Amino acid sequence: MTPGARRALDAAGRLFYERGIHAVGVDLIAAEAGVTKKTLYDRFGSKEQIVVEYLADRDERWRAFLAPYLEAAPSPGARILAVFDALRDWVDEHSAKGCGMVNAHAEISDPGHPAYAVITGQKAWMLALFTDLAAEIAPRGAARLGRTLMLLHEGALVAHGLQVFPAAVEQAREDAAGLLRAAEEDR
Repeated sequence: MTPGARRALDAAGRLFYERGIHAVGVDLIAAEAGVTKKTLYDRFGSKEQIVVEYLADRDERWRAFLAPYLEAAPSPGARILAVFDALRDWVDEHSAKGCGMVNAHAEISDPGHPAYAVITGQKAWMLALFTDLAAEIAPRGAARLGRTLMLLHEGALVAHGLQVFPAAVEQAREDAAGLLRAAEEDR
């Protein structure tokens, strides 16, 4: 990616997250990035493609951010809790307004939009991650435990972004730890 395209993607990501996808036009992205509209269209082709690349970039950054937390955790239960630890650190740095994917979905609910698959794909990946980790603890109840962990994770993101109550991610982690204790007792 050229330096100008990287600046444009970074500017678009910041603006889309802070102001909303529909509220941000290519003129503003170009001005913030210090590039021309022609550069944007030459590199991305359309605003829709900029949105796709913004969301894909955000997803890639989350996965890269999460990886060391998972790698450092010594057990399946610790890996599940590591997801919540990573989330706590991620929201402090990257998600003051909650989940970028959920926010994007509020504006892009048409399955035909090219960004829709990125949004739903990221959530499917998270569900699969939780389910796979849950299978190591509760093989017979992995699907249900994975969904419950996903609900805690997503609920914490939304509650954090809306500032419904303080320490939403910490509470979700505590609740996840309680679920894991119960699952291990049932084994």
